Formats: sequence, structure tokens, C-alpha cells
Amino acid sequence: MDESRGGKPRWVRTKVDLDDHIIVPRIDPAAVECDPDKAVEDYVASLSMLPMDRRRPLWEFHLLDFPTSEATSTMVLRLHHSIGDGMSLMTLYVASSRSTADPARLPTMPPPPRRTGEIYQLQPRPPLSSGKALLAWVLSYLVLAWHTLVDCVLLAATILFLSDPRTMFVRSDGGLQAQHRKRFIHRNLSLDDVKLIKTAVKCTINDVLVGVTSAALSRYYFRVSGDIDTKRICLRSFLLVNTRPVSCRQINVTKVEKGNQLSSLICPFHIALHDDPLEHVRKAKRFMDRKKSSLEVAIINVAGEFLVKYFGAKAGASALRLFMKRTTIIFSNVVGPAEKITLCGHPVVSMGSSVYGQPQALTVHYQNYGNTINVTLAVDDKQFPDCHELLDDLVESIRLIKNAAGLRSISSVHSN
Repeated sequence: MDESRGGKPRWVRTKVDLDDHIIVPRIDPAAVECDPDKAVEDYVASLSMLPMDRRRPLWEFHLLDFPTSEATSTMVLRLHHSIGDGMSLMTLYVASSRSTADPARLPTMPPPPRRTGEIYQLQPRPPLSSGKALLAWVLSYLVLAWHTLVDCVLLAATILFLSDPRTMFVRSDGGLQAQHRKRFIHRNLSLDDVKLIKTAVKCTINDVLVGVTSAALSRYYFRVSGDIDTKRICLRSFLLVNTRPVSCRQINVTKVEKGNQLSSLICPFHIALHDDPLEHVRKAKRFMDRKKSSLEVAIINVAGEFLVKYFGAKAGASALRLFMKRTTIIFSNVVGPAEKITLCGHPVVSMGSSVYGQPQALTVHYQNYGNTINVTLAVDDKQFPDCHELLDDLVESIRLIKNAAGLRSISSVHSN
């Protein structure tokens, strides 16, 4: 990336020296022998404090050639977000790998959902003689207009002054300090458990993951704070949305998606205790259904493109950072392969993704892989010294919600 022309960055062609991009670090053998998992964690955390050299292509492979509790070795791919978003990089990764079951073919991706268009789809007008159907169609557009207006007002208020309340999940400096050391921790969840909850509540996988996250943060908050007041605390997440049409999702990847095609929405969630664990998922479903009846995602996308085109990338980045500083967490869900894969002949046991450089103290990334969902938390080292307990809360939350979903399914069968 060349920034010599008045400070405006631009891409330039260059020669690639693999020695600059493939790194085999020397890690203290004593640390590796004592706790190899922590040695990997500490090394990856150290990368979050190292700037990338913009005189070179902005990507690096770090190979940690020692066994951990999960695998015989670890590969860390660090790259700049300007190269591509999660879906773009996932298609590149899948196109570079092979199916473990059949090494002669590319891995398969999950089938696209029933929805094939945008988050909000315009409904065709029914015949004028249809009566109630025509009235419902008109009302749906009035609801769309009202929800969009409310969301636009809240977006403007967020840029100008509206911030989430101060909790243990928000940085003490308000996100003003440019760089914090991030620790990346992960756990694998059962995709079948998530699907069981999805079926019981009649919602989407994304709704389940948002609800499980809300439940986990609630458990962590009330345990760590010792607060016995179960009043609801309303916080907001900055939820990333892939703007590519769902119809272009490839079951067999033959085309690598390019660049960043992302928008976002601000999704509220509550820190609260519920007698029924499924209530967290039901609330998430109500919030997401409400957002699907709004043009918030499209408006944020158009506004971002307008700022970058007419005021430059720095203006767009400043507006984005304001949104992030005034919300509590970043939430993202990336679609991964539906089966196990091999890369250059090596079987991939687990994979996960995350980001650093954002002003939030906590980022939650989900990514499916085979019959598992990997959850990766990017946390500020100082703010979450007990970050593994937050992961335990997430695992316990999905167990409780799954058990509640199972009981509900059994009750439904007996009542029928």
C-alpha cells in the first residue's frame, strides 16, 4: 500500500518475497512445555500490538510447529481488513483446500437459506380486489417506513451523543486509547445443539447465537458483579451484515469473492436473568424480526459509501469508529465449510476468525465448521483477566438453553 501521494493510500503492484510473509517464530521452549495452549494464546495476543509493514502486501502466515490440546500445529493468518471481509477470505480459504472425505474435490458450503434476496424484501402488490390482503400490504409498508424512521433517528443520536451505559463490558477509557492488547480465546460448540434450539423456538441460527451470547454475558455480569438486582440493563451490539445477495452463496466454491461488502445494524440486547433460559433466544428473535422490517442495513451501507466517495476513507472510518465507541460489543457470524477440510495435505481440526483494532473491549465471532460452531472472543487483556470464565459461561448457557428446548419439544410431543 502506497501512501506517498498526499497521504491518500492506494494499491500498487509489488514483488512478493515469501520470506517476508511466512514466519516461524521462536517461542520459549519452557513456556511451550508448561502450557502449549497458553503459549499460542500469548503469541497471537502479541501480534495485536505489532503494526503491519505497509510497504509489503498486508498478509502474513505464522506457523507454530508444536502440539497443543487440539492439534499437532497451529497456523495463524494475519491480514489487513482492506484485503477482504470474512466471506471473501472464507471463499479464498475454501478454494485453496480440499474435502477430507474426497481429496479430489473442493469442500462443500452449507446450502443458502430460503430467503434469496435482501434482509428486507419488497412484497408484490396483491390485486385491488383482494381486500384484507391489500390492506395488510399497505400496512406492511407503513410499518417499514416507521421502523426505518426510528432506526435513522437512533443512528443519528448514536453518532452525536447516545452511548451505552458504563458496565464491565465497556472500556474504562471509553475507547479513546488507540491500541489495546487483545487476547483471542475460542471454544467449539455443537451445531446440532444450535439447530435443536432453532427448531424449538422456530427462529434462525443467527437468532440462537445472539440469544446465547446475551445469556452468557448476563451470567458473567451477575456472577462477577455480585449484583442481586435482576433489573434489565439494555446494551447494544454492532452486528456486521454481509450485503452480498444470499442467492450468490456457493455450495461448491468456484469463484472467490473480492473485497469488503459489509454493512451493519445496531442490535439491542439485555443483561437480565430469566426463569426460562429460552427467553434470551425469544428476545433475540423479536429484535431481529424487528430489524428485518427496516431499511437500516441499506441506509448504513449507502451512507458509508457516500462518506467514503465524497469525503474520503478517513471520514468513513471516523463515522464507523463513533458507532463502535458508543456500542458495547461487535457481533459477527461467518459461514464456513459444511465438512472437514485439508489444506496442503494437512487435515484442519478447527478454525476460527476475529479482528483487532476496534474500540470495543469485547468482540464475539461465530463460524461454523463441519458439525461444530467455533466461537472466538477477542477481549482486552486488562479488562477481562478471567476471560476463560466468560467462555465457560457461554458453554453453560447453551447447555441450559438446549435442555430447555429439549424439554419443550418433549412436552409438545406428549400434548399432541
